[in-house]
Amino acid sequence: MPTVLITGANRGLGLEYARQYADDGWRVIATCRVPETAMELTRIRGEVEIRALDIGNQEQILALANSLRKEAIDLLLNNAGIYGPRPSRLGNIEYDTWESVMRINVMAPLKVCESFSIHVANSELKKIAIMSSKMGSIDDNNSGGSYVYRSTKAALNAVMKSLSIDLASNGISVAILHPGWVRTDMGGPSGLIDVFESVSGLRKVIERLNLENSGRFYNFDGSEINW
Repeated sequence: MPTVLITGANRGLGLEYARQYADDGWRVIATCRVPETAMELTRIRGEVEIRALDIGNQEQILALANSLRKEAIDLLLNNAGIYGPRPSRLGNIEYDTWESVMRINVMAPLKVCESFSIHVANSELKKIAIMSSKMGSIDDNNSGGSYVYRSTKAALNAVMKSLSIDLASNGISVAILHPGWVRTDMGGPSGLIDVFESVSGLRKVIERLNLENSGRFYNFDGSEINW
């Protein structure tokens, strides 16, 4: 039975990932900041273990990695993240908050990957998936604004590209993923697709992930996105 560890699994895309992988017979380690309030997770049938993890707390990351040190994790799914202040336009930029969003969206995912890389290397599938956004694509930026969110996702892409190179010698492949504009708390009610369509497509991309296509930036429909 393969194992997936999901961050931010209590709602939105993370919750749907947990549902779909559990339905397919995976062992799911679902993490969130306050497990006691993650009622939707408790209703998922299958082998689902809910663990506390605030990715902004490095001590918690290390403690969880240590508690799972004997476990092999086939897929590490870095899903947790935040949007930050809205709107983020010239003349209305919260610089202190920008630093906080950078810590959650860039530094924290790298710390998670660093802390669990041994667990992934000891698995059969050896995969890491990172939830990014097309808003982190410089090539795709035709509307400006959103300085905080765009910059953190662009930085995340650069960090994870480097990670894919550094972990290749351990047989670990890394996918950088855009979920589409999804109807979630973050994406809002005007999103073009629902979580089921997004995650179903993303899982196909993850399934095809290998060392040859590691470190690339993919849309949920499998198309590659320019940096």
